[in-house]
Amino acid sequence: MVTDETSPLVPNAVPQLDTDLPLDDEAMSTLIWKTGAVFGAAAVGLGAFGAHGLKKHISDPNKLANWSTAAQYHLIHSVALLAAAGNPTAGALFTAGITMFSGSLYALTLDTERFRFLGPVTPIGGVCLMAGWLALGFGKRGAGMRWPRF
Repeated sequence: MVTDETSPLVPNAVPQLDTDLPLDDEAMSTLIWKTGAVFGAAAVGLGAFGAHGLKKHISDPNKLANWSTAAQYHLIHSVALLAAAGNPTAGALFTAGITMFSGSLYALTLDTERFRFLGPVTPIGGVCLMAGWLALGFGKRGAGMRWPRF
């Protein structure tokens, strides 16, 4: 199969998640911790894909730079998400921010036309990341240092 920069690299399927789960503080900390770990692993994989595999499909240096920015912010904020394991507000903001900021940049890099509607999502994700840092800094001191038990 021959592809060029106009060929979509993302499938059409979108999974549906059941998010109606009541969680206590310890379960929430564990969920945030595990989300940070999975996001961190995904950031490394997506960064490697951008550095090696994506260049076979995309030659525009601006698109490749956007992918690199997405992977960098993804990884940095995955570590911040680990630090936020005891702060559900910061954890939720970092999770939303990573998903919206990096996720929209990844999608726009892969297929700009198809995902053009995500353009305004990127700065909203950035605001969530900044708010996550503020929630982490101004939340209960030490809240992020209560490591979850597994």
